[in-house]
Amino acid sequence: MNLFVNDIPVKILPPGEKPEPGHINHALDASTEPITKAKMIHHVWIDHAQPVHLNTVLDLINSKVPTHLLSLVITVEDYEAIKTFLKQKFKVVKAAGGLVRKKDKFLMIYRMKKWDLPKGKKETGEKYRETAVREVQEECQVDVMLGKKICTTWHTYTMNKNAMLKKTRWYVMDLENDSKMKPSLEEDIEELRWMTQKEVYHALENSYRSIRFVFEAYYKDQT
Repeated sequence: MNLFVNDIPVKILPPGEKPEPGHINHALDASTEPITKAKMIHHVWIDHAQPVHLNTVLDLINSKVPTHLLSLVITVEDYEAIKTFLKQKFKVVKAAGGLVRKKDKFLMIYRMKKWDLPKGKKETGEKYRETAVREVQEECQVDVMLGKKICTTWHTYTMNKNAMLKKTRWYVMDLENDSKMKPSLEEDIEELRWMTQKEVYHALENSYRSIRFVFEAYYKDQT
């Protein structure tokens, strides 16, 4: 599971799995030592985690005291128990979005002072793939051809004092027609822009880690 809490990537692995070598500064065993903010420095791996440990981690990351944590990998003892815990702690919102290609360029949207990708909530009875295409059309006024799934991201946020967890499935898409392209002002989108790979690289400096993850997953699949 690729979870983003306060824009910090938290990768949750099933029992026995380890993070990729060379990506961790500090490792701790949740079964033998406490999880504290002092240990949440740079890139951390927590092994043998239970729901109570994940709850501690979420509280630490969400606290108002700044953290020096850059990324976190958590290997859990019971993957299904973790999923149940998250569904109980948060209200889950399902969504889908698209990475739209126009030859060698990608469609980026500028919303809430950040560069982003078009996405939106899944309607009742709608399939994720249908949601992705509809949201791209509604937010950008472009016609696309749906491709394969890239990845799924989960990110936390607060709405009306309620803890929310948005599950978003991302799909690659190819442009069919952008002759009527315009940003949806109702969705707070200020600008639409076709970007080269280099331009995307710079735009991601003013974006979200989850969006960066989508591009990384896409590029990884292209190699």
